[in-house]
Amino acid sequence: MSIIEAIILGLIQGITEFLPVSSSGHLQIGNSLFGLDQSGGENLSFSVVVHAGTALSTIVIFRKDILQILYGLLQFKWNDETKFAVSILISMLPVTFLGLLYEKELEELFNDQLLLVGAMLFITGALLYLADKAKQTNKEVRGAEAFIIGFAQAIAVLPGISRSGATISTSVLLGIDRRKAARFSFLMVLPVILGKIILDTREMVSDEAGGQGLDLLPLLLGFFAAFVTGLIACKWMIALVRRAKLKFFSLYCFAVAGVLLIYELV
Repeated sequence: MSIIEAIILGLIQGITEFLPVSSSGHLQIGNSLFGLDQSGGENLSFSVVVHAGTALSTIVIFRKDILQILYGLLQFKWNDETKFAVSILISMLPVTFLGLLYEKELEELFNDQLLLVGAMLFITGALLYLADKAKQTNKEVRGAEAFIIGFAQAIAVLPGISRSGATISTSVLLGIDRRKAARFSFLMVLPVILGKIILDTREMVSDEAGGQGLDLLPLLLGFFAAFVTGLIACKWMIALVRRAKLKFFSLYCFAVAGVLLIYELV
C-alpha cells in the first residue's frame, strides 16, 4: 500500500465512519479501485489502525460524556449514568452474538463484493429517507429500544449498511430524541470497535508473517487521516441529525448504489 492510498483510505474511513453512508462499503470500493488485496495481512493491519483512529476521535468528541458516565458508575447507584451504561451493554448483545457465531462467514462478505455493497447501500438510503420524515419526540433510550437499536447495529456488519445510519435511523423511528439518538449511536459502538481492535490485533500478532514487511509510514498516515477527518465528520453528523438533514445522504446512497449495481450487472 502506497502513502497516497493509505491517506485516501484513511480519509474515507474517517468521513464515512460517522456520516451515514457505510464506511465498510466505501472502503471496499476504495480497495477495489486501488486493486488492493482485501484479505491480506497488510489490509488487516490497516483496518485496525484506521478504526483505532476513528475510535479515538469518538473518545475526544464525547470525552465529557464518557467521564460523566464513568463517574456515575463509580457511585454504584441506579442513576442515569448506570441506566445509560446498561442500555449500551444491551445494545451490544446482537452484534456480539452475530460476530462470535459467524465471524468467518462475515469476513467473506468483505472480499470484493461490490454487488452486495450496492444492494445494501440502497437499503441504507431507504432507512435514512424514512428517518428524515419521522416526527421529533423526546423519548429516552431504554432496554427494549437499546436492543432494537443493537439489532440494527448487528445488521450493519454487512458492507453497505451504514452503522451510524442504521442505528440513528432506527432510534429516530422509535421516537427517540434526535440529539440523544446521535449520542447513543456514537457511544454504543465504542466498546464494539475497541473489542474488534483487540481481537484483530491478537490475530495479527499470532500470524507469524502478519507483521513482517509492513511499512509503518502508511499505517501512521492512515491513522492520522482517519482521526482528523473523524473529528470533523462526527461533529458535522451530530449537527445534521439535530436539523433532520438525512435526506441528502439518502440520495447519495441511492446514487452510489445505482452506479455499483449498473457496473456489476452490466
